[in-house]
Amino acid sequence: MKTSTEQKLFQYAWIFRKQIFIGLVCLVIAVALELTGPFIAKRLIDQHIIGIENQWYQVQENNDDQTVSYEGKLYKRSDRIEETDEIVSTATILQIERSYYFIDEEIPLTGSRKLEEGALILETPEKTYSVVADQMTIPHLYHFFRPEVTGIYRLLTLYVFLLLIAAGFQFAHTFLLQQSSNRIIRKMRDDLFAHLQKLPIQFFVNQPAGKVVARVTNDTEAIRELYVKVLATFVTSFFYMTGIYIALFLLDVKLALMSLGLVPIILIWMSLYKKFAGKYNKVVRTAVSDLNGNINEAIQGMSIIQAFRQQKETSAGFEKLNDKHFTYQKKLVRLSALTSFNLVNVLRNIAFVAFIWYFGAGSIGPGSIVTVGVLYAFVDYLNRLFQPVTDLVNQLPQLEEARVASSRVFEILDEQEEHMEDTQIDRYEGNIKFDHVSFAYEEGNDILKDITFEVKAGETAAFVGHTGSGKSSIMNLLFRFYDPQKGKIFINETSTKEWSRQQLRSHMGIVLQGPFMFTGTILSNVTMNDENISREMAINALKAVGADRFIEKLPKKYEEPVKEKGDSLSMGERQLISFARALAFDPAVLILDEATANIDTETEELIQEALDVLKEGRTTLVIAHRLSTIQKADQIFVLNHGTIMEQGTHQKLIDQKGEYYRMYQMQQGAASIKAV
Repeated sequence: MKTSTEQKLFQYAWIFRKQIFIGLVCLVIAVALELTGPFIAKRLIDQHIIGIENQWYQVQENNDDQTVSYEGKLYKRSDRIEETDEIVSTATILQIERSYYFIDEEIPLTGSRKLEEGALILETPEKTYSVVADQMTIPHLYHFFRPEVTGIYRLLTLYVFLLLIAAGFQFAHTFLLQQSSNRIIRKMRDDLFAHLQKLPIQFFVNQPAGKVVARVTNDTEAIRELYVKVLATFVTSFFYMTGIYIALFLLDVKLALMSLGLVPIILIWMSLYKKFAGKYNKVVRTAVSDLNGNINEAIQGMSIIQAFRQQKETSAGFEKLNDKHFTYQKKLVRLSALTSFNLVNVLRNIAFVAFIWYFGAGSIGPGSIVTVGVLYAFVDYLNRLFQPVTDLVNQLPQLEEARVASSRVFEILDEQEEHMEDTQIDRYEGNIKFDHVSFAYEEGNDILKDITFEVKAGETAAFVGHTGSGKSSIMNLLFRFYDPQKGKIFINETSTKEWSRQQLRSHMGIVLQGPFMFTGTILSNVTMNDENISREMAINALKAVGADRFIEKLPKKYEEPVKEKGDSLSMGERQLISFARALAFDPAVLILDEATANIDTETEELIQEALDVLKEGRTTLVIAHRLSTIQKADQIFVLNHGTIMEQGTHQKLIDQKGEYYRMYQMQQGAASIKAV
């Protein structure tokens, strides 16, 4: 069963589930503490600020701080009465507009109120009251408010305290989730880079380097944004909205049910956005990879571009890709701009219309359906509800971008890798045999056709021929960069397929026509950071091939820094270092892929001396361009269109006066002309 992109992302997150779980617990606690604010405000308003509007009982004694003195009498609010209090009579305090009135009798607190000719008229569905009411002065009013001051300070202190605790849990949640996110991406990048090194060479032939780099860097960075920001926002918004809905249900079930209508709207919108934005993001991410590939190619070939004055044409190609990226990025921006901001505003306005209609219509009648504190709490919660909605909608572009980037990363991770087997095998002698081998990079276009030859241990065999004759393909098969479609390849009578590629290559070395230098030092380029190659072994190898002649003149000698591709060194110097690299690893089979093709004549003698040291005691296969460098070879194979047309020693082939003789004469003639 194929695993979806979402499942793979979840599997990576599951690795760090403990830390993520603790972070989510901290988030739940932080959200719960933050959402206590409106409830505390509701209690502060209803119980303390407007709680003075209530029935007040006249009592005999002043036995606590809840007792208020008014016109020589003692009063306590009805909800503050204790069993030990002796009630004498009941009074009522009501508010009309901005003034409070004291009524020396008990009347209802709900209903329509007005003043007529010094009397307070209170209309309820059951009865109309007309009572004498005394307008309270500020000093008198303060007496009734004074018992509430302690409660107000207590609630405010509690709220500040809860906010401080919530801030601590919020910090822990943010830190833990972001740390987990960075660890996930670190592991993903490690896995991706390790996987790349296990892929067959064919993958890299078909994939430009810039595109691969874009997936390792740009796409994983987009996924990091998914874990760090997008998923954190979604999780936070989910818990926040859940907490708000719980609070709304506690306040008013009917309006909470109405507010639930937001959820399907958001889900439908996310589904529609995913449909359109997914297509756009796929093009955008592909365009980014193409841009990286184009830039990488342009930088690598800048000298050629400038030499042939192709700056304008190169820029035109780049601009075409850049315009494609810009066009689809603009479509994404338009999609977000037309919907995200408007969607949240429309939802907010609809919710507030429903809120005003529900509460307003219910409050017009004789009896108010809710308290001022409940009204405040609902407004507060509705405002808070739309913040996570806004966050969710705003993160949809990043979510889709990350999904597309994830699919591109997992495409590489799903590529079939080579079987890895690092178990050491005994060093083979190097008897090599190709038995009726045929090979094609593409089906129906054979590069090698029924090739058969044998090279004995310790011999030097050279392969010559025109471009496309199959010389490099033989080396690719021997190294098992590819496997032949027909025939078998043997080393010491053992088929190369019986060993893993790592085991086979463990006793092989290669020197390429263009020696590759890694960023580091001369020594690190010889040891390749292999623990089995000591500093002394590397230096001895460099001295053996004669590289010490120029290294000793360098400021830091063997620790001299090597820049990218070794551009600070000459071609001959780089080649000597690559010889030393091969010698340090002491291979049984050495492959020289036109190792002297780009060497000038003056350096060639030094290189030949190094080659003599390098070939000693090992089987050497040489892809030769200069026939003058292979005259001492034990065997020379002349290839033509994938077949061996001639075979023998240099002298034997010269005596045959065939293709090899013709090639040799041409090179000798060219050399004579150069000498003249």
